[in-house]
Amino acid sequence: MNNRLKNYAIILASGSGTRFGGDTPKQFYKLGTKTILEHTTDCFETSEYIDEIIIVTNTENIKKVKELLGNKCKKVHKIIAGGATRKESSYNGVYSIDDTEANILIHDGARPFVSGKIIEECIIALNNGTKALTTAIPSSDTIIEVQDNRIISVPKRKTLKRVQTPQGFKLSIIKKAHELSKDDNSFTDDCGMVLKHNLCEISVIDGDINNIKITYQQDTHFAEEILKGRKS
Repeated sequence: MNNRLKNYAIILASGSGTRFGGDTPKQFYKLGTKTILEHTTDCFETSEYIDEIIIVTNTENIKKVKELLGNKCKKVHKIIAGGATRKESSYNGVYSIDDTEANILIHDGARPFVSGKIIEECIIALNNGTKALTTAIPSSDTIIEVQDNRIISVPKRKTLKRVQTPQGFKLSIIKKAHELSKDDNSFTDDCGMVLKHNLCEISVIDGDINNIKITYQQDTHFAEEILKGRKS
């Protein structure tokens, strides 16, 4: 790679998996012969566009993650404790990086099928002047805005997209976003902080319908089908 800046992937795997159910946190649920977290990490481990990987997980799972990934993922340089919210976990991952500037991809640990093409396009965009970006796919459904269980608006579907990860940033931008948002816990993703404080334009990279986030038990059935398709 001829990149001047270092490329980091921060994988957020601190979720408790309440909606997923069962005794095993979803990041440790096995798809085929590997856990969801292993599949996710492999996507970045095998990308020539990623230099280092940082895993953010629950304090009680740090040892387990080290045992799972430590010996076979050479790019995993840090496994650190997350926070009580996604935003806090993102903050911990971002602020574990000491570089003055870098390219950062923040990814959900429960999205095990992000393609190498998406990772490549995100890094290339960051190297070509983009300061913040998200991956997204068109919405196949009409989305309604609801208040008090009543529809108050029906936005035009062609203007709506479903957000995925990775989301990408210059390190200085995402650090500034966290700094300005430290007392606001309403954000569900990192681009929301950048947008609220108008720090820069946010570009959209085409996502992939197979880049699913595993949230519920039934999502694993679709994931198994994707895995079978990849093997075949």
